[in-house]
Amino acid sequence: MPRIAGTNIPDNKNIATSLTYIYGVGFALSRKILAQAKVDPSVKASKVAAEDLNKIKGIIEKNHKVEGDLRREIAGNVRRLRDIGSWRGQRHMKKLPVRGQRTKTNTRTVRGNVRKTMGSGRKPAATPT
Repeated sequence: MPRIAGTNIPDNKNIATSLTYIYGVGFALSRKILAQAKVDPSVKASKVAAEDLNKIKGIIEKNHKVEGDLRREIAGNVRRLRDIGSWRGQRHMKKLPVRGQRTKTNTRTVRGNVRKTMGSGRKPAATPT
């Protein structure tokens, strides 16, 4: 299992798909990296030569923020928004959608799957006596 940027990438998938397991690398960026390294994107990750893996590692480390650095930068951006008290910072603090989505419906995962419908909290019907 090759290890790139502190992440184990799967052997049994194409190298283009395997690189997407790295935080901050999507499919388009993985294709771009492989084009720079002159590696065929359709070859399995286990079949990639060691020197090609080193080229890929070098390109990722030099040119792109991934994994810990990227997570730290995003956390710093959110922390800055919270500290200055902006609208987006307040939304982050309350764990609500930040980018203008509606909250009356469609935010179940953010709000903790709160169901406020008619029958969700009903008591069972009384048994006849």
